[in-house]
Amino acid sequence: MDINLFRVDKGGNPDLIRESQRRRYAKVELVDEVIALDRTWVSKLVELEKAQKEVNQLSKQVGELKKKKENADHIIAQSKALQEKIAALELEEKKAKEELDKTLYQIGNFVHESVPVSNDEANNQIVRTWGDSSARAGALKHYEILPMIEGYDLERGVKVAGQRGYFLKNVGVALNQAIIQYALQFLFKRQYNMLQTPFMMNKDIMGRVAQLSEFDEALYKVQGSGETEQYLIATSEQPIAAFHVDEHIDPKDLPIRYAGFSSCFRKEAGSHGKDVRGIFRVHQFEKVEQFVVTSPEKSWEMHEEMIKTSEEFYQSLNIPYRVVTIVSGELNNAAAKKYDLEGYFPGFNEFRELVSCSNCTDYQARRMETRFGMKKQGEREKKYVHMLNSTLAATGRTLCAILENNQTEKGINVPKPLQPFLGVFLEDPTFIPFVAEKPKETTPAPAKKAGK
Repeated sequence: MDINLFRVDKGGNPDLIRESQRRRYAKVELVDEVIALDRTWVSKLVELEKAQKEVNQLSKQVGELKKKKENADHIIAQSKALQEKIAALELEEKKAKEELDKTLYQIGNFVHESVPVSNDEANNQIVRTWGDSSARAGALKHYEILPMIEGYDLERGVKVAGQRGYFLKNVGVALNQAIIQYALQFLFKRQYNMLQTPFMMNKDIMGRVAQLSEFDEALYKVQGSGETEQYLIATSEQPIAAFHVDEHIDPKDLPIRYAGFSSCFRKEAGSHGKDVRGIFRVHQFEKVEQFVVTSPEKSWEMHEEMIKTSEEFYQSLNIPYRVVTIVSGELNNAAAKKYDLEGYFPGFNEFRELVSCSNCTDYQARRMETRFGMKKQGEREKKYVHMLNSTLAATGRTLCAILENNQTEKGINVPKPLQPFLGVFLEDPTFIPFVAEKPKETTPAPAKKAGK
């Protein structure tokens, strides 16, 4: 968030930030902490700049005395003492700035006026629905269907990789790859630039993208042989947000649409006991992501375009869904507004999240120092791009939705867009037959510890 918004003398209005924090059900007192820390930092900066100016003046005096061949030892001594003071002031100024930034980064983006104010997800606002979501008697859950098509092995996955581990097999692999290929082609036809991102990010860059809470709850730390700390990505949004770090983008190049593809890795630390069966909530999965860099004037229009793109994708796969606006208390810090697209899962007779679509306005761009245009003479403020992200397909969840919504007594009807990708793997690419009985009701055994 722009620090000038906290400065009344710069035209800022801290009350607006306090109100946004209240709507988030977040700490309002952080605003006053930022204001106090900013004053401390500014005072240190002023003191430092004053001392530096004095050193420059002393250096000029030394030069003038030497030109006259006069003794300048007393001025040199003053300058040396002042330089030692400057070294200490630089450390103090740096520490004050770090403390300011650490607190500033805990404050969330401005909540958009259209977001429902609540701290309870039950109050998410339904925007629209599509498809037939009526209850279906006897509908199987995805974790019952997958063994019946020999599409995965959960037991061996848990044995090898621990809880939430799994092996996709045969037609399960083919379906997963078909979803990836279809999703990438779907976006490419809509003017998206494809990016296959790194799986790891350096800590300093990840720290500019992820919330502090995510480091403990979501991110896996990678310990290599060198000193550089790295983290596995939880979504391709993270490396793509940093793709233009410290860059100025030409306004005529906006908007820039990216289709990000990557494997994703999440601890799911806050989800203990949730969805332990099947592959709906796992530690590792593939995802195709929409990410758009645009001008501030176009970002809300782009937000609507992105959720519509996701809707068209799931309509093409014939998956019923509803779009909801997420309540203010459940927004992450970067998002000003977020839509979720929740697919209907007949096995559970529930709507469940398939897509998260957020407008982060300039929040991420400020952290990344990603601007557009060049600062014109007389302009006081930097111009930052707006960044938006939206899932297109977290392939495991999409696969689950396809299986549950296309099940018959004898197998699975393959959605038409995926059929061209399955011809090599199936005698009939329109249908996946059941080849095993429905599994008995069992709970996966916990992973054994080494040596036991």
